[in-house]
Amino acid sequence: MLQYLLQGFLLGLAYVAPIGMQNLYVINTAIKMSRARAYQVAFITIFFDISLALACFFGVGILLEKVPILRGIVLLVGSLIVIYIGISLVRSQPTIDEEVTVDQPLSKIIGICFAVTWLNPQALIDGSLLLGGFRASLPSAASGTFIAGVALASFTWFTGLATVISSFRRFISTQVLRYINIICGIVIIYFGLKLGYTFIQMWL
Repeated sequence: MLQYLLQGFLLGLAYVAPIGMQNLYVINTAIKMSRARAYQVAFITIFFDISLALACFFGVGILLEKVPILRGIVLLVGSLIVIYIGISLVRSQPTIDEEVTVDQPLSKIIGICFAVTWLNPQALIDGSLLLGGFRASLPSAASGTFIAGVALASFTWFTGLATVISSFRRFISTQVLRYINIICGIVIIYFGLKLGYTFIQMWL
């Protein structure tokens, strides 16, 4: 089962690490506010991120298990879209948004973290295709271990991000963010190819 935990961890890192709305909010908080506030935002983001991952993984995954034709369609379409996401990440030019407002009361921070996760259409679509697609390719006994790896990746990434940015805020540049996106893009392309291989195996 360790291999499924590691697979989930790697996929989880590739899923959360690309510089999007969640990460920009954590980064800007860590750059502009105290370390305590940065961790506060990181833990709230982790909660919403893991809850979304669970919903995408188990909700879509159960449906795919019950409808084999839909499972094949999701594997094929998901493979193509995930590869496209990876290529887009490799080619993207991330920026640090200086306009992000981070000095907010806790209740508003919770609302913002919820919005950039659950109300983000791209996160919902990507999560459903990526995690739901992998649920369809996993043995049923391995599902819990795999999603535990994804959850561990979310916790590791956002707490690590808050720590690193708070400690080295003077050295963070768009070039560093660019390297992160390239690495994550390559990992996501690999997983997209793996989904495509699972689809081919279904029909052999």
